[in-house]
Amino acid sequence: MRAVLQRVTRAAVRVDGEVVGEIGRPGLVALVGVTHDDGPDQVARLSRKIAELRILRDERSVLDADAPVLVVSQFTLYADVRKGRRPTWNKAAPGPVAEPLVEAVVEDLRGRGVEVAQGRFGADMAVELVNDGPVTVLVEV
Repeated sequence: MRAVLQRVTRAAVRVDGEVVGEIGRPGLVALVGVTHDDGPDQVARLSRKIAELRILRDERSVLDADAPVLVVSQFTLYADVRKGRRPTWNKAAPGPVAEPLVEAVVEDLRGRGVEVAQGRFGADMAVELVNDGPVTVLVEV
């Protein structure tokens, strides 16, 4: 699993103009990608990193700051662009594999006491965010 974590002051996801997920205060946006061999171990390690990584202001974590997280599925994190001009998506897990794992990350975060909003899996989403810092970190587990 991979995630791009962005420290934000606020963020929202819209599908067909409707807000489907939103955080209105400082926290993180987690763009989450899944590959073929990911499973429960990767879910647990990734959600722990999201909750405990000290990248918020004053070196605080989401748990320290009681900060929200907006989780958005992002298969394009597994794009392969080494050859040619068109990315290939072979390393990205298909929807039936990826969707339950992204949902498991959300549920694991909630189980840790984190307030979680989320995008809509497989939808054409418009993600708006105000990057704070800017702070953007790539996490791979």
